[in-house]
Amino acid sequence: MNDASKTAEDRAHPFPHSDEDAARASQIPDTPQTRSPSYQLAFTDRDFLLREELRPVRLQLELLKPQMLLDEAGVESTVVMFGGARIPSPENAATARTPALAKLSAYYEEARLFAREMTRRSLETGGRDFVITTGGGPGVMEAGNLGAHEVGGKSIGLGIVLPHEQAPNLYVTPELCFNFHYFAIRKMHFLMRARAITIFPGGFGTLDETFEALTLIQTGRMARVPFLMFGAEFWDSIINWKALAESGTISEEDLGLIHYVETAQEAVEIIDGWEKPR
Repeated sequence: MNDASKTAEDRAHPFPHSDEDAARASQIPDTPQTRSPSYQLAFTDRDFLLREELRPVRLQLELLKPQMLLDEAGVESTVVMFGGARIPSPENAATARTPALAKLSAYYEEARLFAREMTRRSLETGGRDFVITTGGGPGVMEAGNLGAHEVGGKSIGLGIVLPHEQAPNLYVTPELCFNFHYFAIRKMHFLMRARAITIFPGGFGTLDETFEALTLIQTGRMARVPFLMFGAEFWDSIINWKALAESGTISEEDLGLIHYVETAQEAVEIIDGWEKPR
């Protein structure tokens, strides 16, 4: 690190920058002592950082890195888009693995249009608010990042390391593209800045994210925000919300946390007209 790249805070204190000590440590004589893992600086020792006992530190780092970079980018609020990675674009619907997936390609297009409209609002705030946030992958996630990209806005991608996961889609803003090891920390970053949550048809991952967010809102651990589920026919075919209320496992009022929508325009109108519940 050269002097020009140091922050004012770095230059103000009398101690060497960590980069400087790491560079010095790499230039010492080669001896049995200096080759010992015990001699390596802790923050440059990959094997040490990946030890089981360091899990709490890694959790903290994974929380801090996106938090700091989003703060530095000036992102204050987001619009979260959850949805299936397997949902094809309308152009690729013919190659879908099932007819049902091909039909759901309509929601790829609605996701793209929704992201375009919300990003236009984000641009009016200088990119501080209404920043589209997806899981950074294919399907609905790609549609969200694509929509933001098409109107010249930035968008966030919160990826996760999985055995079968692809690289991030090409429409995530590169400096806002993150990768996670811990699902729990990733889900925190989805919701920490959320001004609205949208749920498109999806599978296990989408269901997990849906119920996590609903539980936080229902229990008052998270402020109530627009919670918009695209595709009433799809969701009513797999979740019987009314049965939960009738059985008493949730309250009738809890059903009001959810709004069904079919189009991007419907979703945008609800967000535009949202008044925070008292």
